[in-house]
Amino acid sequence: MKEYDFYIIPTPIGNLGDISKRAIDTLKSVDIIACEDMRVTQKLLNHFDIKTKCISYHKFNEKERVAYFLDLLQSGKTMALVSDAGTPLFCDPGAILVKELRKHNVKITALAGANAVATFLSQISRDNEDFVFTGFLPKTKTQIGNLLSKYKSTDIVFYDSPNRILNTLDVIKEFRPDAKVAVGRELTKVFEEIVINDVKNVIEYFKNNILKGEIVGLVFRDKNSQQNIDIEEKINILKNKNFKAKEISVILSELYGLNKNDIYKKVLES
Repeated sequence: MKEYDFYIIPTPIGNLGDISKRAIDTLKSVDIIACEDMRVTQKLLNHFDIKTKCISYHKFNEKERVAYFLDLLQSGKTMALVSDAGTPLFCDPGAILVKELRKHNVKITALAGANAVATFLSQISRDNEDFVFTGFLPKTKTQIGNLLSKYKSTDIVFYDSPNRILNTLDVIKEFRPDAKVAVGRELTKVFEEIVINDVKNVIEYFKNNILKGEIVGLVFRDKNSQQNIDIEEKINILKNKNFKAKEISVILSELYGLNKNDIYKKVLES
């Protein structure tokens, strides 16, 4: 266990049976566990009879903890990072710490495990593999509208709360009235549910059903949007401005939410 100093360990997103044996063994072996909410993590540790000491590490103390954790690791201690559920750094604390540890050449390894996005998408048939993950959507209607417009040609995956999802769906309906969406809740739990339909129908469904648990949502790409963008014309304009193929693919993918690799191929073919 001394080959690595620092471990990033996913924890179950609902069903405790989803934790791996390697994760349990690692949590038992390290000297310290940095956790988002000690009460939540302690329930997990108690369930698997893990006695390792926990130290809080959350968005309000991320920066001040970094030096302390670095000192522990440099003194020879081993350490694991967990969040309340799922994989750290996915809308959870950890990015600041990992960035600093890499600056000091601390060895890091990430264990495979639960992730709400992967669990959600594995149950949904999509036309293309590419998608954009936005984390939690912006708070204002205008910001959400801009995001929906930018990524019309790409599936948009996002996190949301049960208190906010109906409002989010209303905003999606306002900007993309014909959008098809998927909403997943209580993933891996007894009452897991994924609803896939036109946005107006999903709104009506959840108006009549109690919403609990964390939410993962998907706005399917607008199949007609790419037809409304003359990609060939825009490629030619940029080529005439002496932009290279890679630059063109990045620019057009950012502007129109298109697949960068598809654009790159079109540039080479044109």
